[in-house]
Amino acid sequence: MQVQENIALAPLTTFRIGGPARFFVEAKTIAEVEQSVRFARTSNVPLFVLGGGSNLVVADSGWPGLVLKIGISGIDRSTGAAEDGSALFDVGAGESWDRFVSHAVMAHCAGVECLSGIPGSVGGTPVQNVGAYGQEVSNAIKSVEVFDLKDNHVRELCNEACGFSYRSSIFNTTERGRFIILRVTYALAPGGEPHLEYADLKRHFEGRETVPNLAETREAVRYIRARKGMLIVEGDPDCRSAGSFFKNPVLSEAQHEDLRKRAEAKQLSIPSYPALEKSRKVSAAWLVEHSGFARGYRSGCAGISSKHALAIVNRGGATAAEILGLKDQIQQRVEEIWGVRLETEPVMVGFVET
Repeated sequence: MQVQENIALAPLTTFRIGGPARFFVEAKTIAEVEQSVRFARTSNVPLFVLGGGSNLVVADSGWPGLVLKIGISGIDRSTGAAEDGSALFDVGAGESWDRFVSHAVMAHCAGVECLSGIPGSVGGTPVQNVGAYGQEVSNAIKSVEVFDLKDNHVRELCNEACGFSYRSSIFNTTERGRFIILRVTYALAPGGEPHLEYADLKRHFEGRETVPNLAETREAVRYIRARKGMLIVEGDPDCRSAGSFFKNPVLSEAQHEDLRKRAEAKQLSIPSYPALEKSRKVSAAWLVEHSGFARGYRSGCAGISSKHALAIVNRGGATAAEILGLKDQIQQRVEEIWGVRLETEPVMVGFVET
């Protein structure tokens, strides 16, 4: 295990912002993860676990302790099938998420094809129950292997124990900071058909007589994400972001009715899709755009993507303070106009809690 000091974190994130880590280790084995934990404890410094760097905002001051980057790789398919006929894939937490999706699609196994193009690593997917285009990773996860910082043991958590719900799990709620994700086992459907419920995908394949296969669905998702600036493309300024910065709000019946009346008073209609209607989920992008923050909006070196209203972007040289300043403006304005408080998706690293 090699401990490095004062390592810049900005290049390790898709936002390309943030200060340095006091100490830094990339662990490629479980043993190195355990050694890193011991180092942080004996040095009496805080520990932060870094994955693919795609869903976080690092403070300008950086991280005062140890940043542990999980580099455990490998995609292993079980030789046999699960009792329900599923194909099981055991994947290292440091593996590229999109590489695993590509691997699954090429193996003709359905269950994650609509999650194509999402940046980051496999270990980050259970934390926020990553979802897109009608699929959520929790529907494919069988179990998660973790290092439990509470009792210093490696454990396996079944799907139910992870407490998955919309964009959340025990890993970012009730047990935040307790577990380090080491490997994830996914149960996929061999020979299964692609999941084509989301409106964007339906429109993409509209008029087609035959059902698209998994590979075609994956390419369609990547194409749609690219058009929205949600696919990491080197040199594209809209890609210097953390992806969707705000969650789609899930409203109560009363809240939804209040929002409908506010929209009606402005002679507007709230966008309605089957994927949203099931839980009275509202498009955060629509709320942002109809609060004065159009695509391409600029505020200093921070701004809104020219392709998607949900992505706050670093226009070049932005500080974390500028990013959070724009975030605060958006939240305040949306709440004033629509009575809805937007919740953020990215993990905030190194900020002093108030």
